[in-house]
Amino acid sequence: MKQRRVGAVWEGGMRCTVDAGGFPLVVDEPPSAGGTGLGPQPTELLLGAVASCFTLALAHTAAKRGIDLRGLTVDATGTYDGPRFTAIDIAVHAEAPAGEELERLATVASRVCYVTNTLRGSPPVTVTTG
Repeated sequence: MKQRRVGAVWEGGMRCTVDAGGFPLVVDEPPSAGGTGLGPQPTELLLGAVASCFTLALAHTAAKRGIDLRGLTVDATGTYDGPRFTAIDIAVHAEAPAGEELERLATVASRVCYVTNTLRGSPPVTVTTG
């Protein structure tokens, strides 16, 4: 069983620095929520993980099938209801391919995208202290 770890260090206020695979990311809240607005919010990072993973899954799927994929963009939109997202919508757009072929690629990408598969499975979340 493989594991992947990402760490965060609080920088004060509503800001922290995340070490993701050796790449530092500043995470913050907007001033309206007590932050400084110097980085994305945690929920934006979650949506970014969805959009980026699905983008790479589409690119991988197209490459394996020898399909010319051009102008690909993926948007992830979360709908809030209280302290969580109740829905995440993924919108896929590409110059090529279009129509049914893009839909088929998106269906296959849905099966190989780690992030969306994780969210669909609702893994248990545990918290330890020490």
